[in-house]
Amino acid sequence: MREQLQFYINGQWVRPAAGSTTFDVINPATEAPMGRIAMGTAADADAAVKAAAAAFPAFSRTSRKERLELLASIIAEYQKRYAEIAAAITEEMGAPAWLANQAQAALGAAHLQTARAVLEHYVFEEDRGTTRIVKEPIGVCAFITPWNWPVNQIACKVAPALATGCTMVLKPSEMSPFDALIFAEVMHAAGVPAGVFNLVNGDGPTVGAALSAHPLVDMVSFTGSTRAGIEVARNAAPTVKRVHQELGGKSPNIILESADFEKAVSGGIRSLMMNSGQSCNAPSRMFVPRARMESAKAIAKATADAITVGDPNGNAALGPVVNQAQFSKIQALIEKGIAEGATLVAGGPGRPEGLAKGFYVRPTIFADVTNDMTIAREEIFGPVLTILSYDSVEQAVNEGNDTVYGLAAYVQGDQTEARAIAGRLRAGQVNINGAGMDFMAPFGGYKQSGNGREWGDHAFGEFLETKAIIGWSAAAAE
Repeated sequence: MREQLQFYINGQWVRPAAGSTTFDVINPATEAPMGRIAMGTAADADAAVKAAAAAFPAFSRTSRKERLELLASIIAEYQKRYAEIAAAITEEMGAPAWLANQAQAALGAAHLQTARAVLEHYVFEEDRGTTRIVKEPIGVCAFITPWNWPVNQIACKVAPALATGCTMVLKPSEMSPFDALIFAEVMHAAGVPAGVFNLVNGDGPTVGAALSAHPLVDMVSFTGSTRAGIEVARNAAPTVKRVHQELGGKSPNIILESADFEKAVSGGIRSLMMNSGQSCNAPSRMFVPRARMESAKAIAKATADAITVGDPNGNAALGPVVNQAQFSKIQALIEKGIAEGATLVAGGPGRPEGLAKGFYVRPTIFADVTNDMTIAREEIFGPVLTILSYDSVEQAVNEGNDTVYGLAAYVQGDQTEARAIAGRLRAGQVNINGAGMDFMAPFGGYKQSGNGREWGDHAFGEFLETKAIIGWSAAAAE
């Protein structure tokens, strides 16, 4: 049983302010408590923000060399705690141990390494005629992060913020707080100056709202649902702070006639199912040529039926979804798909056979879906795929774009044709033919999938203000 009833503020672990309560963190595989944390108040958020504000003047003036050395120290300390971070993620949000090790914890390390590499050569100052253009750290940043890829979302915000000279307060999800608490220990061991990094646990309506509205916070970065992102923006509006949002998705996966059909269909299903479907950029709407629908059903059924679900500490491909609320939401949407007339190809309501406890969901495939069905419109955030048919590529592109979201999109088929289609899809990131991850590729969405970009050098811009110093050059005085 893990327990941490303190917050990390101004370089030390401190007791919460008066009025704090505690929260039991549930292991989704057992439905039993696996830990307990303190839940912060607006007073705790205020203390953390004030510590970050006090640290900003000195930290914002540190040299590139100093920040490079600091990031190197953080990376070294992270590697020492790597196995513990992965284990915490498995226990608190149910990611299979192999996924937690090979992807979840690995992404945190990768973002730290990428930010350091970018910092080595990033141009903070340039001259244009007699004017100097200077990029300066924006100030105090508030980070509100989710439970589904927890340390990934922490690191992809913290690393560029540190690299650019910002100070920060992190509020991780109360559903997956322990990897974040280990991350705070990493920051402390690495010698991050007091007040530069702070952590307060709590819920969105209390600590998240207090951080978003705080007048000393210059920028808030939120990852989560579109609904919650709207509330963050509302809370931030009166102080006109910068708001970065990485929100929901309902990403199309267009499989062209020219694709290796079996590979494309099965690969799309496995990609969607990864992390039990709990990824905002998951390819959750598969578009196939109408004449290939029956073939797609057969491939989909065989692929889904082969996916193992079970104990995340075993060899299963999928673990549970994060909590009872998510489980219930997914079950309701599966029932909705059946009621609205979609063809249930694999899976369906209820837990997989042999699993009486835990928030396990059957890998589910719906076919003959139309784009007006609920399961084609709403973000399910579970291991549920919808397959839609198209009569022309034009129809596939139009229906692929017919969503309030625009985080990601996928195209499988002839490279030249896929490139042309990628240019027409309204999404912040388009993947062609299952290309591997690129940590320098900007990540973020169009429409209600958010504002701004994370990852690589594009992330740096979110944490910088631009200043023009006119008459900088001596030539201006002549």
